[in-house]
Amino acid sequence: MTRQAIIERTIKAINLLPPEKAQAISDFADFISKRYEEHLLIHGIQKLAADSEAFDFLKDEEDLDDKEWLKELVKITVNELPEPKPKKIANR
Repeated sequence: MTRQAIIERTIKAINLLPPEKAQAISDFADFISKRYEEHLLIHGIQKLAADSEAFDFLKDEEDLDDKEWLKELVKITVNELPEPKPKKIANR
Protein backbone atom coordinates (compact mmCIF):
# COMPACT_ATOMS: atom_id res chain seq x y z
CA MET A 1 0.00 0.00 0.00
CA THR A 2 1.35 3.43 -0.89
CA ARG A 3 1.83 6.22 1.59
CA GLN A 4 -0.99 8.21 0.00
CA ALA A 5 -3.37 5.24 0.20
CA ILE A 6 -2.55 4.79 3.90
CA ILE A 7 -3.23 8.47 4.57
CA GLU A 8 -6.56 8.38 2.70
CA ARG A 9 -7.68 5.19 4.47
CA THR A 10 -6.77 6.70 7.86
CA ILE A 11 -8.63 9.93 7.11
CA LYS A 12 -11.75 7.96 6.15
CA ALA A 13 -11.54 5.97 9.39
CA ILE A 14 -11.05 9.12 11.47
CA ASN A 15 -14.07 10.79 9.79
CA LEU A 16 -16.27 7.94 11.05
CA LEU A 17 -15.19 8.42 14.68
CA PRO A 18 -16.61 10.74 17.34
CA PRO A 19 -14.52 13.91 17.96
CA GLU A 20 -12.88 12.64 21.19
CA LYS A 21 -11.64 9.48 19.42
CA ALA A 22 -10.39 11.53 16.46
CA GLN A 23 -8.55 13.78 18.95
CA ALA A 24 -6.94 10.72 20.55
CA ILE A 25 -5.68 9.58 17.15
CA SER A 26 -4.36 13.08 16.44
CA ASP A 27 -2.56 13.14 19.81
CA PHE A 28 -1.06 9.72 19.11
CA ALA A 29 0.12 10.83 15.67
CA ASP A 30 1.78 13.89 17.27
CA PHE A 31 3.47 11.65 19.82
CA ILE A 32 4.79 9.26 17.16
CA SER A 33 5.96 12.18 15.02
CA LYS A 34 7.91 13.74 17.91
CA ARG A 35 9.52 10.41 18.80
CA TYR A 36 10.57 9.96 15.18
CA GLU A 37 12.04 13.49 15.07
CA GLU A 38 13.99 12.75 18.28
CA HIS A 39 15.26 9.51 16.74
CA LEU A 40 16.44 11.37 13.63
CA LEU A 41 18.10 14.05 15.75
CA ILE A 42 19.91 11.55 17.97
CA HIS A 43 21.02 9.53 14.94
CA GLY A 44 22.30 12.71 13.27
CA ILE A 45 24.23 13.77 16.36
CA GLN A 46 25.76 10.31 16.71
CA LYS A 47 26.85 10.37 13.07
CA LEU A 48 28.36 13.85 13.44
CA ALA A 49 30.28 12.76 16.53
CA ALA A 50 31.48 9.57 14.86
CA ASP A 51 32.64 11.39 11.73
CA SER A 52 34.18 14.31 13.64
CA GLU A 53 37.90 14.64 14.19
CA ALA A 54 37.39 16.63 17.40
CA PHE A 55 38.41 13.74 19.64
CA ASP A 56 41.16 12.28 17.48
CA PHE A 57 43.73 13.56 19.96
CA LEU A 58 42.52 10.89 22.40
CA LYS A 59 43.77 8.18 20.07
CA ASP A 60 47.33 9.45 20.60
CA GLU A 61 47.09 9.64 24.40
CA GLU A 62 49.47 7.61 26.50
CA ASP A 63 48.14 4.48 28.10
CA LEU A 64 46.60 5.76 31.33
CA ASP A 65 46.41 2.26 32.77
CA ASP A 66 50.16 2.45 33.33
CA LYS A 67 50.46 3.63 36.95
CA GLU A 68 54.17 4.53 36.74
CA TRP A 69 53.35 8.13 35.80
CA LEU A 70 51.23 8.43 38.96
CA LYS A 71 53.98 6.99 41.18
CA GLU A 72 56.44 9.51 39.72
CA LEU A 73 54.02 12.38 40.31
CA VAL A 74 53.58 11.36 43.96
CA LYS A 75 57.37 11.23 44.44
CA ILE A 76 57.80 14.71 43.00
CA THR A 77 54.94 16.13 45.08
CA VAL A 78 56.18 14.55 48.31
CA ASN A 79 59.72 15.81 47.69
CA GLU A 80 58.44 19.35 47.23
CA LEU A 81 56.51 19.41 50.50
CA PRO A 82 58.07 21.52 53.27
CA GLU A 83 59.46 19.79 56.30
CA PRO A 84 56.90 19.55 59.09
CA LYS A 85 57.38 22.03 61.92
CA PRO A 86 57.92 20.58 65.37
CA LYS A 87 54.91 20.75 67.63
CA LYS A 88 55.10 23.17 70.55
CA ILE A 89 54.50 21.67 73.96
CA ALA A 90 52.25 23.81 76.12
CA ASN A 91 53.72 24.90 79.46
CA ARG A 92 51.73 23.85 82.47
